[in-house]
Amino acid sequence: MEPGASYRTIYTSPPPVKTPYKATEALDDLPGVSYALDLFLASKMHESEDYCNESDKNKERLYFATGYGLIQCVKGLMSYADEDLLAGIGHTKQGVLIASQHRKKTPYLASRLAGYVVSSLNTTGVGFIRTMTDVERHAELVYAESLFEKALLGIVYSGDWLAFVKEALNMRTIITIYRTLYKYVCAVDAEYAAELAASASTSTSTSSSASTPPTNGSTATLPTASTGYPPESPAIDAHFRSGVYLGAGMSTLILSLLPSRILNIIELFGYAATRAEALEILGRAGGWGRTSGSSSSGADTVTKTNDDDEEGPRISTAEEGVRRTICDMALLIFHLVLSSYTFDGVDTKMAARIVKWNLKRYPEGVFFLFGAGRLALMRSQPAQAIEYYTKAMAAQKQYRNLHHISFWEMAIARLALGDVDGSAGCWTELEKEATWSKSIYSYGLAVCLLESTSGTEEERKKREAEARKLMERVPNLRQKIAGKSIPLEKFVARKARKFLAQSNRLALPALEISYVFLAIAHAPRRVVEQHMLPSVRKLLAQLEEPKAESTWKGYWDDYCLARFLEGVCLRYIAFPDPDAILDPTEVVSMSRDEAAKASRASFEAVFENGPKIELDHHLVYHAHYELGRLVACLGDETEARRHFELVLSGKYLEVGPSGKKIGKYSMENALHMRTQAAVEALHQKRL
Repeated sequence: MEPGASYRTIYTSPPPVKTPYKATEALDDLPGVSYALDLFLASKMHESEDYCNESDKNKERLYFATGYGLIQCVKGLMSYADEDLLAGIGHTKQGVLIASQHRKKTPYLASRLAGYVVSSLNTTGVGFIRTMTDVERHAELVYAESLFEKALLGIVYSGDWLAFVKEALNMRTIITIYRTLYKYVCAVDAEYAAELAASASTSTSTSSSASTPPTNGSTATLPTASTGYPPESPAIDAHFRSGVYLGAGMSTLILSLLPSRILNIIELFGYAATRAEALEILGRAGGWGRTSGSSSSGADTVTKTNDDDEEGPRISTAEEGVRRTICDMALLIFHLVLSSYTFDGVDTKMAARIVKWNLKRYPEGVFFLFGAGRLALMRSQPAQAIEYYTKAMAAQKQYRNLHHISFWEMAIARLALGDVDGSAGCWTELEKEATWSKSIYSYGLAVCLLESTSGTEEERKKREAEARKLMERVPNLRQKIAGKSIPLEKFVARKARKFLAQSNRLALPALEISYVFLAIAHAPRRVVEQHMLPSVRKLLAQLEEPKAESTWKGYWDDYCLARFLEGVCLRYIAFPDPDAILDPTEVVSMSRDEAAKASRASFEAVFENGPKIELDHHLVYHAHYELGRLVACLGDETEARRHFELVLSGKYLEVGPSGKKIGKYSMENALHMRTQAAVEALHQKRL
């Protein structure tokens, strides 16, 4: 297929659904499920849901049962409401049941044990998959998918550790199934490649078309420089193949995100997790080719881009498997969302290609509009991101909960523009309606109200009174997952209590959450220099006034916070985020070297005064992390590694002459995850 393959839908009307249903004809429902997914991704959620419901009223059909369960799973995760989560769990359980009824019966224990000794019995592994019919292989795949959806909802809903462990054990079963199915696909493809090689060696023709044209929607081709993929056997249909790619790619990707010490243990049980392989597998479903690597060297930030020159996917809508678009979405989630916690493998150029092609296919598709908005935010274009999120809200009004994603992202984008009033408007909508994290929404609204300078004195006092009421509620609004508190909710609860203890005062609270939500990282440099940095230096001037130390409650906490945020702002003036697209007309008042030197001095001031901190001990650890990133950008990898290893060492970095230790600090696990990712990505120059 030529680059830029067709993105137009192949459906002009709903495909007919054969009745009565026969399990042996389960795969005849694939066009119908593909059509339902097409509707869903085009922001016609209710139409998709109704079509699935009408096509399978008894929820007995293999693919419609799991398709409907997936929709309910998405609804549950969007709302986070108990009733929706329970409904999703119920429908995914039904999907598991139906898939179980279609699966090939597992051999008895004795037979399986014999199969381990005599491989020709084909009672386990790839040999067992070979003995299945096409329907049974699809049922095996659907079983793993439904079990994953149920486990995911169960983990979110579970209120205790025991329930969490139970669902986590299901994950082991899921990973095993996906790995076995992927090995089967690779084995069949390897046999096909061997046949092609043998045919080519005996042929006297040097024609470029060395393989038989694929059938059944397959995309069998010889590996080329443009695709980088091995040939795919036409014996495996595209729908099954895309499902295996989705499961194998996602399970491997999830494992690759685990801390290295845990990953080392998992690998002992045969669960190797190579991130590059995971991303490649997910890309195969759409024929995206291999990742292009880092989007910039880190030494020089990109100043312009032309995505129109980028190659489109190799596989068209007419040839794709039903799960191809979900694979695309999984890639976007990694490159644009999980990139907040990792660096290795992140490729915004690949994300831009996927977003552009899918927006051609679904111009009103809310999920790909989200992707476009997130991409713009990562490129330090928050104003453009807001346009995409606004369009996403206008594109669909059926699932109100999807609007909450836009409000959340716009709240952060507004902070990246220094617009606390605009951000307050978004937090207000979330605080009124959304259920994911009432404590974070209330805190976000409260700090924006405190930082707002608009209106009369009377209006400002009214906002302060409202902010106090919100702060009083924040600690009591916290939720738990698997019986454990959410770290970010614990952080805002501590800050809210500190606000009340300090007579309704916090230092730079809006800029502090701008750092936490990466709004500073994605802010245009002019906003950082002209808005954020002056607010920090205004506070520092107040702190440096005579007698301020003796009269200012929490003086050293506020001083270290101000110096830390000063260092962060200066760091992004010196070295903008590697994915940022800079305005070539933008001029900053200080050179890179000046900004970097001043940033380093700010972080060192945090280290010097860290032992005097009373509550916000996390600032010392985050300062080491940020200084490590700064010196890595300056080319000193040895010094960068030293700071990163201090964070990961478990040492009490803020301990003073008194020897007082504080134990755990705010957002410790998230910082460790980012620091470990930074260590692994030092060679990529993406810090």
